[in-house]
Amino acid sequence: MIPLRDDNPTEIRPWMTVLLVAANLATWFVVQGGGASMEALEASVFAFGTYPCEITGACPPQGLGATAVLTSMFMHGGWEHLLGNLLFLWVFGNNIEDSMGHIRFLVFYLLCGVIAGLAHVFLSPQSSLPAVGASGAVGGIMGAYILLYPRVRVRTWIPPFFFLNLSAVFVLGYWFVLQIVMASVSFGPEAGERGGVAVWAHIGGFVAGVLLIRIFEKPRLVAAKRAGIQLRPEEVARLEW
Repeated sequence: MIPLRDDNPTEIRPWMTVLLVAANLATWFVVQGGGASMEALEASVFAFGTYPCEITGACPPQGLGATAVLTSMFMHGGWEHLLGNLLFLWVFGNNIEDSMGHIRFLVFYLLCGVIAGLAHVFLSPQSSLPAVGASGAVGGIMGAYILLYPRVRVRTWIPPFFFLNLSAVFVLGYWFVLQIVMASVSFGPEAGERGGVAVWAHIGGFVAGVLLIRIFEKPRLVAAKRAGIQLRPEEVARLEW
């Protein structure tokens, strides 16, 4: 199920969501070669990806160590990986930014991404495969969204023919259950890695978002959105940072 848009208008301009989308696109083209060169793509993944075994000491250093938990958030393995993450970031991220303000949203996003990366390291400590992608941080946004706005309708494409208006709790709940199913298929040194997808990072990010949203949300903004109340410009200006 591919979300296209949600029925959840924003109170503030989602500058940080736009900036994160731009940062991922810039990294894709400038650092990773825009997918035009497999050599450049592989080199960027090897250089900036997270190696669980390196962080746990199970293998010799081969990347950036713990720093890669941050850098890997802005790397992707291909166009489908990149565009999928950016679509979910845009559809759901603007409303989560709207619920907490710009700077708090950036901290929330990065923190969810770090926790997601560490979850992958903890549950795949022997893995020598570099993990990359914004999926863990975006998973945090999805976890926050399902808690704050479960009844919001999401225009969803079910390829190839169906376009449905589904509740956010169904769309995002389905995604989370799918990650659990994928993770449960395999255990051992490569647990949570199915078809090159670090699903434990997805799960860790989602759970982090659910747990952290109550700390980061601004109740006045969230209450206004839920009630459909349009805040006055001076109220928005006071709350958005």
